[in-house]
Amino acid sequence: MSAAAAVSSSSSPRRLEGKVALVTGGASGIGEAIVRLFRQHGAKVCIADVQDEAGQQVRDSLGDDAGTDVLFVHCDVTVEEDVSRAVDAAAEKFGTLDIMVNNAGITGDKVTDIRNLDFAEVRKVFDINVHGMLLGMKHAARVMIPGKKGSIVSLASVASVMGGMGPHAYTASKHAVVGLTKSVALELGKHGIRVNCVSPYAVPTALSMPHLPQGEHKGDAVRDFLAFVGGEANLKGVDLLPKDVAQAVLYLASDEARYISALNLVVDGGFTSVNPNLKAFED
Repeated sequence: MSAAAAVSSSSSPRRLEGKVALVTGGASGIGEAIVRLFRQHGAKVCIADVQDEAGQQVRDSLGDDAGTDVLFVHCDVTVEEDVSRAVDAAAEKFGTLDIMVNNAGITGDKVTDIRNLDFAEVRKVFDINVHGMLLGMKHAARVMIPGKKGSIVSLASVASVMGGMGPHAYTASKHAVVGLTKSVALELGKHGIRVNCVSPYAVPTALSMPHLPQGEHKGDAVRDFLAFVGGEANLKGVDLLPKDVAQAVLYLASDEARYISALNLVVDGGFTSVNPNLKAFED
């Protein structure tokens, strides 16, 4: 790192200094990126995930102070006792809970014919993507309401605002996350608690890459994913990565967004706001 870069890095403000955050699904993918970025900005973080080994590895990788400033808790977001226990563990270890990030989610099986839909799979998707996030909101609110402040951020998807971006159950679940965000924001606003969600375009994670069209898994998976997604994207020259989604979550979690609530922040380079059929007329 150059001297100029070092000065810039050391002088950059830590936007979550003194705050406590809990991130579900924080052991990998976007959740891990959020955990790492939050730590860079001074937050004490509780990682809640069903991936015990991965969660412990992330905790251990965050430096010598990880034992005091980072906590890992096993948490299945479909089990209310697990969610309640994770929230209580964060609050008890760090003294409070300022930020709740409901990140844990799944896409479910790809189904191209609704007649073959498996409702057991649909229930599984909703249990994690909707009920799990609602439980996160419920138990975060339980701790935040007495302090009259807090920020709850949930991960949705561009599938929350349009069809054709994922399986039916996934699309319905992400629409539901936006509805929950608006409804819970209405209730918790009187307690000074903000509730928002972030809807990213396709990001190269283990969650999304299995849903590439058949035949696109050749060579390096991430490279091929970015090439395919980039070809469909509106904004060229930029690849959407987990760290970019984490930056959007950081903003909504921070005091810089202190008067923003009930927002679905779409991080898609304009993908959902333009008509791709008109691109031919631009050439």
